[in-house]
Amino acid sequence: MFSAFERSIAARYLRAGRGERAVSLIAAFSLAGIALGVGTLIVVLAVMGGFRQEMQARILGLNGHLGIVSGEGPMRGYAEAAARIRALPMVAQAVPVLEGQVLLTTDAGASAGGLVRGIAPADLRARPMVAGNIRAGSLADFEGEDAIAIGTVLARRLDVGVGDRVTVVSPEGRVTVFGTVPRLRAYRVVAVFEVGMQDYDGGFVFMPLPAAQLFFRQPGAVSQIEVHLRDPDASFAAAEAIRSALSDRRIALLDWQDANSGFFQIVQVQRNVMFLILTLIILVAAFNIISSLIMLVKDKGRDIAILRTMGAGRGAVMRIFLLCGAAIGGLGTAAGLVLGLLFCANIEAIRQALMRATGTAVFDPEIYFLTRIPAVVDPWEVAQVAALSLGLSLLATLYPSWRAARLDPVEALRDE
Repeated sequence: MFSAFERSIAARYLRAGRGERAVSLIAAFSLAGIALGVGTLIVVLAVMGGFRQEMQARILGLNGHLGIVSGEGPMRGYAEAAARIRALPMVAQAVPVLEGQVLLTTDAGASAGGLVRGIAPADLRARPMVAGNIRAGSLADFEGEDAIAIGTVLARRLDVGVGDRVTVVSPEGRVTVFGTVPRLRAYRVVAVFEVGMQDYDGGFVFMPLPAAQLFFRQPGAVSQIEVHLRDPDASFAAAEAIRSALSDRRIALLDWQDANSGFFQIVQVQRNVMFLILTLIILVAAFNIISSLIMLVKDKGRDIAILRTMGAGRGAVMRIFLLCGAAIGGLGTAAGLVLGLLFCANIEAIRQALMRATGTAVFDPEIYFLTRIPAVVDPWEVAQVAALSLGLSLLATLYPSWRAARLDPVEALRDE
């Protein structure tokens, strides 16, 4: 598309000569602006994508893809219902769970609210999100009537560790002749887990299902059956199959997408807004390309006239300046890609360095729910960002190149 003659002239114009420092400086700022815009856009998209992926993995790792509750209160005969669900080909796991809000206290006076989840010990050990993130103790001891497993954040709030006793208080009191008194019992901490999500590490308490049924006075009943699917996106088809399998029961199904739709919609809106804002940075840099090329055309008016009188056509002149703008945009895009990918690869190390240097919390887990900054680079998104940057850069070169091609040699050389 570009001849050797055109490439050599464009390369010569891009090198700053005497009296052309201003044009070269503007071009350098344009290149830096495109590089920063592309790099920042890649980092933001990677972090937002990683944030959504990490949150989804942790939410689904603990809550399941579908929740099945009885329309008649606590679900009884849950073992037989769970067996029917497990027989479906799209179901990976069906776990009966009994839940209840409680208050946890210690002898030292510390207290915190929490959510007790009664679950069979074998089912909890088969859940990688918890079993694979035990920080103290062991799930081998998670059995009996006085064992519980708590998160690291909750353990810090209560200042307890493995082997310590925690008193669990139910909001539903026990009626006696002296009135209603709180229902409470002391439990032994046998394991401390950390899934990396602030809400779960600071609020979840796992208890063996028989112990939870005894504490909440729900013998032979559970709150719901959590269903983990082989394909999370097939939740609608799985729900229909489960309804057919449990057609003799009044049930309601809670889909993970519906239960967390507000959260994921907010993440998507933030991602789209950040994409739009950072695209404006690239657009501003593209306008700088326009100004630098217009100044270049003005400074090179005599050279353009000489090229035209020597036989260079308007198309050749236009391609020369198109190549100048494309070189600025291409180099800026390439630099931005390298900068963004390097930043994503070392983002956690950069965060730790900033925290040490400033002494402040960067990406506070109490606000962002996660203990580290996730960054997942999507090759398709990187390609889209590169194409957007190159497209805007090429569009910015059209008017200055057209203006250079329209330059009249006679008018340009009249005053020489």
